[in-house]
Amino acid sequence: MKKAFTTTLLALVLYGISCTSWAQTYPNRSIKMIVPFPPAGAADLTARIVMKALSEDLGQPVIIDNRGGADGAIAGMATINSIADGYTLLFATTTGMNAAPTMRKIPPYDPLTAFTPISLVGKFGFFLFIHSDLPAKNMAEFLAYVRANPGKVNYGSGNGTSILTTAQFAQKAKLDMVHVPYKGDAPATTDLIAGRIQVLLGTPGSALQQVEEGRLRVLMTSLPKRSPLTPSTPTAEEVGIQGMTIVPWAGLVGPQGLPKEVVDRVEKAMRNVANRKDVREQLEKIAFEMQSSTPAAMAKFNQDQLETWKITADSVNLERN
Repeated sequence: MKKAFTTTLLALVLYGISCTSWAQTYPNRSIKMIVPFPPAGAADLTARIVMKALSEDLGQPVIIDNRGGADGAIAGMATINSIADGYTLLFATTTGMNAAPTMRKIPPYDPLTAFTPISLVGKFGFFLFIHSDLPAKNMAEFLAYVRANPGKVNYGSGNGTSILTTAQFAQKAKLDMVHVPYKGDAPATTDLIAGRIQVLLGTPGSALQQVEEGRLRVLMTSLPKRSPLTPSTPTAEEVGIQGMTIVPWAGLVGPQGLPKEVVDRVEKAMRNVANRKDVREQLEKIAFEMQSSTPAAMAKFNQDQLETWKITADSVNLERN
C-alpha cells in the first residue's frame, strides 16, 4: 500500500515538473504555420502580418507553409496528421472549417473534434466588385441590370466561402447569374480586371487599386459596418440586402490533443498581438478586423458558423460534391 502510494505521488510530481518545464520552454524552436491558400491572397497576406507579430511575442520564428487546395481540406489534413507538440499549427479559415465539411457529401473531417481550438484571429471583409463595363454605378442600378439580363452576367468565386456568400446574396437579391469557380481570389480578381467575369464577391486584395484606377467598381461590403478602407462603400443592409449570415473568419488551431500549456501560451501571445495598434492598422489596410478569443469562445463561434453554413447551404440548394 505504502509502495503504491509512493509510486503514485512520484508520478504526480514528475507530471507537474513536466508540465512546468513544457510551459517554460515552449517554444524552443521555429513553429510551422500552415495556411490553406496560395501566396498573395487575403488569407496569406493576413497570416504573414499576424505571424510576424506572433513570432516576436513567442521569441521564435513562425514560418508560413502554404497548402492550398480542396477548400482548405489539404491544409486541414496536414494539421490533423501532424504531431501534437505545438510546432505545427493551422491558420484556420471559414473555407476549411466550414466550407469543406458542409459542401462535400463525405466531409474530410469533423472540424469540431479534429482540431484543438486556440484563438480567433479576426474577420475578413468581403466586398462586391463589378467590372466597369457593366452599366451600373451603384447597387440599385446593378440589381436592375442583372434582373433584366438573367443568366447573362458571370460571377467568380475564389473559395468555398465566396461560393456560399455569393449564392446567399443572389438568392436574397433574386438574381440569376452564371458561376465561374477559381482556385483563390487572386486569379478570380485577375479575370475580373480583364473582363472575363463581371462580378466578384470576395476579399479586396488588389481589386481596390483597380477601383481607384477606374477598371472596377465596388458596390457593397458584407461587413456589419463600413470599412475604413473604403468608407464610401455601403453595407449589405444599407443597400437593402438583409440576413447575410456567412462570416468569413480566421483562427488558430492545432491538431487534436494539443497540450494545454501550448494552447495557453499561444492564446496569450494572440491577445498581445491583437492589442498592438500597429498590427491592427496594417490589417485594416486589407479590410481584416483583428480580434482574439479564448479557446472556448473560438470553439463556440466555429460551431455556430458551421450550423449557419448547413442551414444556408440547404436554403440555396447548394449541390454538394
